Amino acid sequence: MDLPPSAAPLQALPAGRLPATVLAAVREEPEGAEEISAYLYDPAVAARNATALRACLPSWARICYAVKANGFPPVLDALLRGAAVAGTGGGLPAAGADPTALVSRLGGVDGFEVSSVREMRLAREACGRVVPARSPYLVASGPAKSVTLLTALVESGVSMVNVESPVELRRLETVAARLGRRVAVTVRVNPARVALSGSLQMGGRPSAFGVPESEVPAVLGLARSLPHLDVAGLHVHAVSGNLDAAAHLDYVRWCLEFADRSAADAGIDLRVVDVGGGFGVPFEPDRRGERPFDLDRFGEGLARLPVPTDVEMLFEPGRLLVADCGWYAAEVIDVKRSYGTDFVVLRGGIHHFALPTSWEIVHNFAVVPRSAPAATSSPDRRPGEASTGGADGVAEGGVAEGWNIDTSGRPVTVVGELCTPEDTLARDITVGAVRPGDVIVFPMAGAYGYEFALADFLGHPRPHRIVLGERGS
Repeated sequence: MDLPPSAAPLQALPAGRLPATVLAAVREEPEGAEEISAYLYDPAVAARNATALRACLPSWARICYAVKANGFPPVLDALLRGAAVAGTGGGLPAAGADPTALVSRLGGVDGFEVSSVREMRLAREACGRVVPARSPYLVASGPAKSVTLLTALVESGVSMVNVESPVELRRLETVAARLGRRVAVTVRVNPARVALSGSLQMGGRPSAFGVPESEVPAVLGLARSLPHLDVAGLHVHAVSGNLDAAAHLDYVRWCLEFADRSAADAGIDLRVVDVGGGFGVPFEPDRRGERPFDLDRFGEGLARLPVPTDVEMLFEPGRLLVADCGWYAAEVIDVKRSYGTDFVVLRGGIHHFALPTSWEIVHNFAVVPRSAPAATSSPDRRPGEASTGGADGVAEGGVAEGWNIDTSGRPVTVVGELCTPEDTLARDITVGAVRPGDVIVFPMAGAYGYEFALADFLGHPRPHRIVLGERGS
């Protein structure tokens, strides 16, 4: 099957549905600048999302944003600050008698979930900029934590390590003993059954993630026996991209009940239940009728859960907080018709934006006109330069050139600049007129965009990352 899937008969998004700041950033490119290939970010959107999630969660819940979704420093800073100050230009309020409570008072995230040394450094640097008086709260996840990574985590004072296997438990014990530290851990569980749908599933099936449910008692026993590990609880992260709030609430309830029962059986003082992330966002509202995750309903259900005293529940959201704070914009380099199919070729592709193909989704886009009309355009000039063609856009020799292909009312396939047919971002989306110099803009590109792509294949320059209202990468 060709990926991404066909979108027929979906229409492209109107450019007017893009925020004015995005349109301005695309249209006001300086004269003579290089072709547009960029991620545009509005950190204030991420901050508002963090505050909205914070508002729906009970006091026993802690938010640790998954840095893998988007590690751009302005976004991390905004997530920590929350909507109280992000985007206002006023900076942080002065810390009071209890500076460690600053982040929660602002409505931002409590900390970060990290999976590498680089992510750990990005998270610590963000905390140093935003809440320097507070020790960073970092939770480490991932199925292949090496001695090098575990050493860096322990040396940095990581708050919690979600351990994936008995081998990893022993490896972490060795590292902690060598460094003379005691490290808090949770044991990651792969449940035998997961009644939860999503774009990716890591539980309820054979998986490299976590410990099978039936083996949890033995693994908890091993963890308790290791003197440099402090067993705080259990971790479950079973799916990604779930949009059903009621089903997610049932999943959280199961995690809590399973953790409470397992800890009691193992003689462990349960302090932490990490339920991971898994909150989805509606990538295909027009085609599939997807609707946003219902935070209000989810929060109301959480408030009724019988959470034991002194137990914290950790949430590790990623895309829920940042997907809609970013847009991927790429300039049209060519428009071609091949055996009846129209192709729009971009200065970009899956080496910048791999989501549509890797997640097998229809990711709709808007066309932002920047080029002159066909009668005055030329393929080897930048928008605004004079045309060398003849009347009606026909070259002097009388042969109609490729830049005059009329895409109006036709489905197009949007492809990138890589030397592979796999470099396809959208298929069979009906558009108006598209010409070289126009810009294709994909909304909902703030999560798993820049970080997730095949950046070095062919060696094309990476896309710029731009904060809306600012310039620079």
